[in-house]
Amino acid sequence: MRKLGLIGGMSWYSTRTYYEHINRGVQARMGTQTSAPLLIESLEFSGLVRLSNDADWQRASGVLLDSARRLEAAGATALLIGANSMHKMYDVVAGGVSVPVLHIAECVGQRMACDAVRKAALLGTRNVMVESFYRQKLIAYDIELLPPEMGFVDTLDRIIYDELIGGKPSRQAERELKTIITRLEQDGAEAIVLGCTELEMVVDVDANVLPIYDCTRIHADAAVEWILGGD
Repeated sequence: MRKLGLIGGMSWYSTRTYYEHINRGVQARMGTQTSAPLLIESLEFSGLVRLSNDADWQRASGVLLDSARRLEAAGATALLIGANSMHKMYDVVAGGVSVPVLHIAECVGQRMACDAVRKAALLGTRNVMVESFYRQKLIAYDIELLPPEMGFVDTLDRIIYDELIGGKPSRQAERELKTIITRLEQDGAEAIVLGCTELEMVVDVDANVLPIYDCTRIHADAAVEWILGGD
């Protein structure tokens, strides 16, 4: 098995989710006594939350790039960035190391294309839902994305930063997500993309009115394939 590096800590709850999904995937393929060879660097998140200007993002790019280089030097043969929003800095990180960095939106887009999904809605933090760095990866797979509804953007951003990254999802947040997903189905969405690694706390991925593409699970599946020798 090949060793994989995970840049985590954004939040640590999502890092725990990655660790569990990757190990369960390896175990399902290789036997119950097997575990995944992982290197994890859990970053201190308070300096990376709600970045709002170019200087903030430039500083964060340096933090992630330094982490990626440390993981590569420690023996990682590929890397994951364990946060959707931080893929805004993907090109800086991937360009600064010599090992592959598996892009979360590329993994999701490939899965959706295989399932012939043609129209979907993207949920996540404000920058994931509104900016192009994530959306364009899905659009490249001929997936039409509903335009972001700014009321939903505000609600999701509040739920993610005020509740989920602290590991304290509320019943009200679950109800709000159900309402949002129902509205998006009425607007023509064939599927929902969970473009935030913590949203599985308040969305039932396996039982919903629409197919749910959970970015964290899909990214973890790609990690398992890499660990076990896939390209």
